[in-house]
Amino acid sequence: MRSLPFALAALPLVLSAPVQATPQEGSGVAWEITEGLTTEVGPRMAGTDREAAARDWAKERLTRLGFTNVKVEPFPIRGFVRGDDHARLTAPVPQPLAITALGYSAATPAKGIEAELVYFPTLDALKAAPQGSLKGKIAFVDHAMRANQDGSGYGPYGNVRRQAPAIASAKGAAGVVIRSIGTDSHRNPHTGGTNFGKASPIPAGAVSNPDADLIARLAGRGQPLRIAMTLTSHPQDNMPSGNVIADLPGSDPSLPMILLACHLDSWDLGTGAIDDASGCGIITEAALAAHKAGNLRTIRVLWAGSEELGGYGGGAYAKAHADEAHAVAMESDFGADRVWAVRTNFAGTPLAARINAALNPLGIVPQEGETEGGTDVGAIIAAQKLAVVDLAQDGTRYFDLHHTPDDTLDKVDPAQLAQNVAAWTAVLGILANEAGPITRAQ
Repeated sequence: MRSLPFALAALPLVLSAPVQATPQEGSGVAWEITEGLTTEVGPRMAGTDREAAARDWAKERLTRLGFTNVKVEPFPIRGFVRGDDHARLTAPVPQPLAITALGYSAATPAKGIEAELVYFPTLDALKAAPQGSLKGKIAFVDHAMRANQDGSGYGPYGNVRRQAPAIASAKGAAGVVIRSIGTDSHRNPHTGGTNFGKASPIPAGAVSNPDADLIARLAGRGQPLRIAMTLTSHPQDNMPSGNVIADLPGSDPSLPMILLACHLDSWDLGTGAIDDASGCGIITEAALAAHKAGNLRTIRVLWAGSEELGGYGGGAYAKAHADEAHAVAMESDFGADRVWAVRTNFAGTPLAARINAALNPLGIVPQEGETEGGTDVGAIIAAQKLAVVDLAQDGTRYFDLHHTPDDTLDKVDPAQLAQNVAAWTAVLGILANEAGPITRAQ
């Protein structure tokens, strides 16, 4: 330490409180919705009283913003109740593990289970295991997901979560643990749903990436592994969920409407800021901006319920509104980072060219490939063969946060959120005022 000059050293030392970093704050309806849902409601697990509170919050907020025909459309679901989730390695060395149960995991006994842990480096390695070879054992399934801008790794690597529990069960496993489907290096496990199909449900959990690294290193030493885990989370039938819908009427009600979707529910580990409160904020502010400028077609927003447990809200919407004419469906459910590309299923048409031109000043480029729409609009797109516009967001950091305790408001960049709103508003300004047919390419 350098010595102070005499004059300074003679002064009394005044200690000030440390300066606290202040999270960025935004403005506008998109920010207000994202902030409000995460602060005033918090985690919104499908089927719970907090998802119900979110529906009430949404109905009040959309009504206050000037939407019409605002209503809650309830439906029952097979839900999932979070219990006590913890685990530790007991051999070859004792090591605690950060674990979370996967959606629709079966519960262990209250005292937990302990068994040999069998390491599989990939999902294909698990598939190749002989029938019955896992009887009485717990499978561990690894993978190598990496971050990328388009988030495409979530498809193949996400199959570890979606398929491994059922495969392990069919081979006799007493339980299954996977490396979290995520790209971060934090000691946060990523939850998410799984599907047992015809297989018997077994306890299924995901450990954080650092803990998965530990398991892989120990497996590489060739010594037998054992794990003790307690996962008392469990499925529960006949839980209440629901969608919230709201309209901004167009000046020509004979034209098929434009449907914009997000999902209202979230996983319970964080507060669902990027997944998907920000999506609800983006579509709602853009809808209001387009309506203020004038819209021929009615714009409807769908804040879907119970997306995370299997897309129940999208299916319920398609069934309830099968007789209403829709022209286009769009969804925002990939966080709040900037839009960088656009895809349509009417590429090469004058309408697509107008959309591309409107987005170009925002740094958004046309991209070839199949449109996806999204889980909450997939059923209505398929039923009515709708036109689709995908506004592709930057997913580089999305799977660092997805389904973790880190999905909180401070991860939302207000400037990038505003860029999303600008992109959606530009597209809606064209679609909602298109007087001619809007049809998908055959």
